[in-house]
Amino acid sequence: MHVQALDASTINVLAYNDEGRYDALVSVTESGPRTPRAAETPGTQAGGEPVVAAWRTLAARYHAVNCALEQALARYGLGVSEFEVLDRLTDSPARKFRAQELAEAVHLSQSALSRLIDRLVKHGLVERCLCGEDRRGIYVIMTEAGQQRHAEAAPAHRAALARELRAATPATTYFS
Repeated sequence: MHVQALDASTINVLAYNDEGRYDALVSVTESGPRTPRAAETPGTQAGGEPVVAAWRTLAARYHAVNCALEQALARYGLGVSEFEVLDRLTDSPARKFRAQELAEAVHLSQSALSRLIDRLVKHGLVERCLCGEDRRGIYVIMTEAGQQRHAEAAPAHRAALARELRAATPATTYFS
């Protein structure tokens, strides 16, 4: 996913929290800051349900972090999912994973992971090999080139992740 711009309502969801971190909401029609009214703040519209507000805030933060990671990893020729596969393989003692277990670990369907692995194989970052114990099983193994690419991209990934997570405010408790 590549996102170039956020609309004002998305920026407001990202910027607003119950502690009033930002004293003004973004407006596409106004140029100066203003104080938000309760009816304008995300999740507090008339009739707004706290569970919906919590979901929208979580989704907006997830997408903001994901976009920052995409941007940081693009210069290394990797997307977030590709990096996550390499990261999981790096964490594995033998630098290999069964494809089915890898799909579960990175939250992708078997077909989506297969296409992703095809791209990584094409660039020489991973290899596929048959599982000796189960002829139906396939292992995904990180190559030296994959280890090198991961090592190059990891500092940018970690810095973007730390920056975005520091910017996120502690979660508000909506339920008792």
